[in-house]
Amino acid sequence: MNLKTYPLNSLRRHPARTAGLCVLVALLCSAVLGGSLVIGSLQNGLASLEARMGADILVAPKSASTTTNLEDILINGIPGYFYMDKSYVDKVAQVEGVERVSPQYYLASVKAGCCSMPVQIIGIDPQTDFTIQPWIDHSYGKELQRGEVAVGANITGQVGSTIRFYGRDCTIVAKLDNTGTALDNAAFCDVQTITDLIEGSVEQGIAVLTNNDPNNIVSTVQVKVDPDHNVQDVTDYINLHVRGVKAVRSKAMTTGVASSMAGISRVVGILVAVVWVLAVTVLFVALWVLGRQRTKEFAVLRVLGAPSNAVARVLVTENLIVSAVGALAGIAVALLAMLGFSGALEQALGLPFLLPSVPSMAIWALLTLAMALAVGVLTSAFAARRIAKVDASQILRDE
Repeated sequence: MNLKTYPLNSLRRHPARTAGLCVLVALLCSAVLGGSLVIGSLQNGLASLEARMGADILVAPKSASTTTNLEDILINGIPGYFYMDKSYVDKVAQVEGVERVSPQYYLASVKAGCCSMPVQIIGIDPQTDFTIQPWIDHSYGKELQRGEVAVGANITGQVGSTIRFYGRDCTIVAKLDNTGTALDNAAFCDVQTITDLIEGSVEQGIAVLTNNDPNNIVSTVQVKVDPDHNVQDVTDYINLHVRGVKAVRSKAMTTGVASSMAGISRVVGILVAVVWVLAVTVLFVALWVLGRQRTKEFAVLRVLGAPSNAVARVLVTENLIVSAVGALAGIAVALLAMLGFSGALEQALGLPFLLPSVPSMAIWALLTLAMALAVGVLTSAFAARRIAKVDASQILRDE
């Protein structure tokens, strides 16, 4: 009798039992890893959104708070536009406590022959921008020129191809890194390009302007507050002394998103914990029951000369194999599901959703594997301890 090959032979002799335990471990690991990645993706999405928001304060025309909600464009990804006079850039820049300002221009393309696709178009001034330009620099390394656009990760089209907005052809020069936010569905260009596109929309009969010169408008003013000043105080001052605009703290816009994410993360965390407790309990009970049912089998091994610690090693080895196979299967299912359906999850949750990096997912996978192996060893150790105390000869006489 070779105890070294006994565990594998035992598992092969009972395929139904082996498969059942593997499935149980796989479900445990899949639920734990999948839930952990969902929580991590939501946290990454919020961090990415805050990074892309960049500015401490967003200043928009007062009409934007009613006709087109600023959050719809920047957070919910609903294409829109609104404009105010360009002079507000200088007015805001002169407010005490304002360190830097940069204008942004919004234009929504339409689903018609004049446009390749309906997307949000955001114009920036590369010379002053401190929110979008660093993101573009990371993927492109240059400032956008007239007739060039950088597109979010979800926009169809490859670098070097042409995309049309309001009868104007633009060249895609960069595909930006995925952020898990609504900005992945936007196109970005410089001031000259956005002005050309606004003029094109007017020529196409799309009434985005009301008696305004495209060269003398902006949509928002991005504000960076001096570290020595309080952001809320500067916000209140702009709202009180700069008429016709509405200043909003960026963090105030993301507070609702953060609250929603925190709620979902708590629910997912509770579900993961419940699955853990149930799975560990069921696994423990299953191994305990199987250990009791196999008492005669192990008694025979003892009578044939196998020491009690060797019999215990057989049981531990079997459970290690089952735990490893089940854990690897569960990890593979969780990773494939997250990679394949992250977009669907983002749409279903309606929140910024950015998968962790490959090294981070690998670390989570290794931790899940380690936890599964630990559970397998601990539960089998309890059963092995009981078996070691059994009087083998008495059991066989009873049989």
